[in-house]
Amino acid sequence: MAEKKAAQQTEPAPSYEAAREELVEVVRALEAGGTTLEESLALWERGEKLATVCQDWLDGARQRLDAVLDADG
Repeated sequence: MAEKKAAQQTEPAPSYEAAREELVEVVRALEAGGTTLEESLALWERGEKLATVCQDWLDGARQRLDAVLDADG
């Protein structure tokens, strides 16, 4: 179990586009229903992780833009 957790932590983060695309699929699967409670919870947890990845990308982009604007100002 610890090995699986360590492997998950060392996986490179997906690109914004890949994370967003997978998040859309997760939302579709949840909205469609027909999954067990356990499957729904797993999808929800994956969706939360993907949403965090997307937000991290957006925050990084904002910081980069702010840095350029500050340098020009």
